[in-house]
Amino acid sequence: MNMQTKNKLEQFYRENVWEPVALGQALSLWSQQYRDNTAVTENGRQLTYGQLEIESGKIAQGFRCYGFKKGDKVVLQIPNSIEFIVIIFALFKAGIIPVMALPAQRKTEIKGIMEKSGARGYIIKDKYLGFDYKEMAREIVNKPEMDLKIIVIGHNDEFTSLKELKADRELYETVAMDHAEVGLFLLSGGTTGVPKLIPRRHTDYIYVAKQTAERCKLSQNSVYLAALPMAHNFPLGCPGVMGTLSAGGKIVICNVTSPDEIIPLIEEERVTITGLVPAMASMCIEFLELGEEYDLSSLEVIHVGGSVLDPYLAEKVEKTFNCKLQQIFGIAEGLICCTGLNDSDYARYHTQGRPISQYDEVLIVDEKGEEVPDGEYGELIVRGPYTIYGYYNLEEVNKVCISEECYFKTGDKARRLKDGNYQVAGRLTEMINRAGEKITPSEIEELLLKNELIEEVQVVGIKDKLLGERICAFILDDTKRMTLKDIRNYLIDRDVAAFKLPDQIVFVNSWPLTGVGKIDRNKLRELADGNL
Repeated sequence: MNMQTKNKLEQFYRENVWEPVALGQALSLWSQQYRDNTAVTENGRQLTYGQLEIESGKIAQGFRCYGFKKGDKVVLQIPNSIEFIVIIFALFKAGIIPVMALPAQRKTEIKGIMEKSGARGYIIKDKYLGFDYKEMAREIVNKPEMDLKIIVIGHNDEFTSLKELKADRELYETVAMDHAEVGLFLLSGGTTGVPKLIPRRHTDYIYVAKQTAERCKLSQNSVYLAALPMAHNFPLGCPGVMGTLSAGGKIVICNVTSPDEIIPLIEEERVTITGLVPAMASMCIEFLELGEEYDLSSLEVIHVGGSVLDPYLAEKVEKTFNCKLQQIFGIAEGLICCTGLNDSDYARYHTQGRPISQYDEVLIVDEKGEEVPDGEYGELIVRGPYTIYGYYNLEEVNKVCISEECYFKTGDKARRLKDGNYQVAGRLTEMINRAGEKITPSEIEELLLKNELIEEVQVVGIKDKLLGERICAFILDDTKRMTLKDIRNYLIDRDVAAFKLPDQIVFVNSWPLTGVGKIDRNKLRELADGNL
């Protein structure tokens, strides 16, 4: 990466694009503007913007009194809740950097995230969906190399409770932060299975939230249902929680991402906008087709993103919910593309729209890095005011994924149409996108190869109408000594996240090979479809 080019870009963004505001300050500004508006509601409980400002300030003071310092990193692993929003802004106000872990991640991933980030703290819910996070925390802190402050929301008798941290004082002075400093870490799929850390700046995250809110026409009248886990970039800031707050709208918390929670909440809270991955959109449609009547007339827009959306499903979303669809394509590393509310049917159903910023520089390039003509597929690369220049503490990876001219190589196969819209066809790599979650096949393969009953294995993503892609493990074994349940239990015992567990296994007597002697993954995909 050419540092002179990077410095020129940074200077331009500072002078022309970025607001000199950090995320903790942003809430203060929004609370002044929308003080009495309802900011967030959950199961009958709600906070106004003014109350959210006060509550987050109290906890920010508690964090500082507890010994956290400006620049410390804290792994945040809690489900969708009012506490999630209060805590994240408390961390911003205290100058602490949250590392956004997903509720579904388990000990292997969390330990890796902590080691990579150098985290000093770990904030968890006591239990969620039957899983005991305190037990996992106990196992992690038993490691001698782990020196962590653990904070628990809910029932707790051994770690520090969130209630203990809340200060009595209502007034709290937000720690001064340079708006161009790192404000939070998002997670990306890693080549070893341990997620890469994505450093997002205060100012770039505010910028993308406001730009997507504007493209999606959010306002004080908007009621946004946070249906997906808010630790993901899509529901957190595209436009999600941050975009809704920037516009003065209301956030409705969905505790569990399932149709039987999502649909009733849309009716009860008069939701106007929500975001779903294609698999969940399909499941919501199937839920509605069961016949029970719901009044969803308040719904104006559904965002669908996280993986490629089939055009047939795109059209069905609009017809079923009687509202507009906006496709959102994005990467946690930066670039967000979005269709317009007034785009043609073709654009809304068949494309992922255009970049949200006039300063996004997007190229479609071939294997040599040369730009291809409109209409031809290649790799999408990008640089812009909210796209990163590299992952945290991964110098060798960054040499590969960042070009000399500071373009981030997404690994996505895409093309630009003549009208300026983009179509994304999937990944150029073998990474699996299961219901919006990214899984690296080699991680699962390495774990399975430690099982003495498995000598050779290939893990492949198979196209799936419900999940987008399902995980299939191909095992070289004609004795069929293991079942799918055996394999899933084996991985569960090794603290592997539930979304990484194989959905299907296929036994083969030999590997199908290409003409150059490599395993033919296309043939494996055909075998998987034939073994359903």
